[in-house]
Amino acid sequence: MNVQMKAETSTAQTVVLPIEGMTCASCVGRVERALQAVPGVSQAHVNLATEKAEVRFSNPVTYDLLVRTVENIGYGVPLANTELSIEGMTCASCVGRVERALAGVKGVRFAHVNLATERATVEGTASPEDLVKAVENAGYDAALIGDTGAAEAEASARKDAERAGLKHDLLVAGILTLPVFLLEMGSHLIPAVHHLVMQTVGTQTSWYFQFALTTLVLFFPGLRFYQKGFPALFRLAPDMNSMVAVGTMAAYAYSVVATFLPSLLPAGTVNVYYEAASVIVTLILLGRYLEAKAKGKTSEAIKRLVQLQARTARVRRSGQTVEIATSDVAHDDIVELRPGERIPVDGEVIEGESYVDESMMTGEPIPVRKTTGSTVVGGTVNQKGALALRATAVGGATVLSQIIRMVESAQGSKLPIQ
Repeated sequence: MNVQMKAETSTAQTVVLPIEGMTCASCVGRVERALQAVPGVSQAHVNLATEKAEVRFSNPVTYDLLVRTVENIGYGVPLANTELSIEGMTCASCVGRVERALAGVKGVRFAHVNLATERATVEGTASPEDLVKAVENAGYDAALIGDTGAAEAEASARKDAERAGLKHDLLVAGILTLPVFLLEMGSHLIPAVHHLVMQTVGTQTSWYFQFALTTLVLFFPGLRFYQKGFPALFRLAPDMNSMVAVGTMAAYAYSVVATFLPSLLPAGTVNVYYEAASVIVTLILLGRYLEAKAKGKTSEAIKRLVQLQARTARVRRSGQTVEIATSDVAHDDIVELRPGERIPVDGEVIEGESYVDESMMTGEPIPVRKTTGSTVVGGTVNQKGALALRATAVGGATVLSQIIRMVESAQGSKLPIQ
């Protein structure tokens, strides 16, 4: 089910609502009258052939209200499988929080979140806009996933950038933390180091040096923990970032007071814990970096499948052949194929004769002969002949896209006890 919402004018919007169960013009009239009776709806037009209702409204109307209106008169709105890209999750607690937020949206029957692929699959009648809003209210970023190949490419680029950023921050934090650790813990563990520090820079100067380095660690490489941790704490939904932020800030704040305002502390309690704050940030960054690398390896199978998808297609439009992105190919478009090209969409051959290598689907190395009326699958490779085919499945409806979704679902599946 595709839910479309677009601005018609500055004060009006249109929602396209799929409807099941209509059999005649009387059904169409009944649905139209019911929808037009909803407060805020200015016009409703139902198409029996496409089984869709186009509802125009000038005042805010919730998608769930339209669904309930249709169901109350005896018709149904088919459940949708909506996929969202989620950013900002770091642990199982985040997964649970996002799943609960999605499950709380009216019309949602099932919600599953995959931490490895950073995706959410939602089944129900809720609109994508409501789902995205629910995730954002929970403190994370969400976006509706369209074409599988484009979404995977975008997600892969984003994860590569995240991994590179974590590596950079880890290196900076490690370089800055090492002197702090050696100055403080070296003095505790090795008497000779303690004497060396006392005889050269002195305790107070050593604290000043630790303060400067720890400040750089916390507010540059470690800033990510405070930007996410404290807002989550204020929402009364603390996560792992909140624990790191509170723990390191407590150690840092106490050390700052001990360094610059020692008279405020009771006698015998003037100590610094700069190394604790900086080491915690560095170790958590190390864990995040290793986790990011593990996620990348987990997604390699999906990446290889995505690489089987063609990026462009030549389509006949207005008497001319134009090259467009595969995601822009529409149902029933006529697609032309040259020898050696990868087939961009599922379709039916209407012109030409050739052999197609379908080993990526069947494992059979011998090419299959294709003539007029034969079906072809996106991702397979045309051999020596030229073909023209009518697109029968595009975007996320192709067989290859469905395989990719099944692999993602298998990777993210978990036992009920988990």
